Amino acid sequence: MKKLLLVIALASPVFCSAQKKTKTGPKVFDLVIGTYTGADAKASKGIYVYRFYAEHGDAAYLNEVETDNPSFLTVTNDEKFVYAVNENNADGSGGVSAFKFDKQTGQLDLINAQKTKGSPAHISVDKEQKNVFVSNYGGGNLQVFPIQKDGSLGAANQTIQDVGKGPNPARQAEPHVHSAFLSPDEKYLMVSDLGLDKINIYRYKSSKVPSLTPADPAFVSTAGGSGPRHITFSPNGKFMYNIQEMKATITAYTYDNGKVKEIQMIKMMPDDFKGVNGAADIHITPDGRFLYASNRGTANQIALFTIDQLTGKLTYVNSYSTIGENPRNFTIDPTGKFLLVGTTSRIFIFGIDQATGHLVGNREAIPVASAVCLKMVPVE
Repeated sequence: MKKLLLVIALASPVFCSAQKKTKTGPKVFDLVIGTYTGADAKASKGIYVYRFYAEHGDAAYLNEVETDNPSFLTVTNDEKFVYAVNENNADGSGGVSAFKFDKQTGQLDLINAQKTKGSPAHISVDKEQKNVFVSNYGGGNLQVFPIQKDGSLGAANQTIQDVGKGPNPARQAEPHVHSAFLSPDEKYLMVSDLGLDKINIYRYKSSKVPSLTPADPAFVSTAGGSGPRHITFSPNGKFMYNIQEMKATITAYTYDNGKVKEIQMIKMMPDDFKGVNGAADIHITPDGRFLYASNRGTANQIALFTIDQLTGKLTYVNSYSTIGENPRNFTIDPTGKFLLVGTTSRIFIFGIDQATGHLVGNREAIPVASAVCLKMVPVE
């Protein structure tokens, strides 16, 4: 892969005015990138680390490590370790790898790996750094892997197998656990099962083995055939949002101590859209005012919604093209100035107008192919 520094000059007057509103705090970050790998010479080889300068949106290559299909990553709270799934779609098996991480150099060193009971699509870690949670899309189960003192992963000490099917025989003939997100207070774990149109809710106690037990109620259902995928919480912790892959819809919930109540279901696409949906990721700006969601398929765009600060309900504003390339995972840098989205052949950077939420200055920024997961780690 060609290693280079590409500087993004976003000269829009609207964007420049938004820059003046930048909050104090770190402005230099490591962008840790998970990818799909392959035999093609142009394909990615593993996990990449770029230095990202949030003052102007510059990016510079730092380092990389080869590993098989690290399609989703998570970084520990102390920023010393990175955990990655090793997704294997060929036979439904896969694994999870632990890496020591030096954020000053971007170097990643493999510590160890564990097998998973299926093909994993998502991984998350608690702030106490006691456990990682692996969602096996292939296999339809959730696994808990304990973190050892040296950052390595022990064998899974809990596996929760989902059972059943959904109404769409092509996509929902069996369970497909797609993601697991901890609540802001980390007392609960929200687990989306695309195959069953359910969000399973577990009470989490890090010191216990097993650490997860069903909450009461134990789940909330999404619309039939919708395919729940990823979750995000509002910064104040009062609202939860779930994006549904198959119907490209977003459901908003009130959230209170493990209990959720649906308040809205909103479409990402107009009623007359005749293409193929593949809604993927969902994030909220640090100030809690705007929500963005990605849609792949034939839409290939990022949708913008405003968030009513009192009710939590969403209002559609606009959509932004990713130039015919599938937008999967994306991230909003902690300053709230940029949105970075991984696509088929590159990572695009959008500037965010912090007054309106509109995306401006879409440019190719980082030449990493099949970027699936983007994580920001402060360097300063």
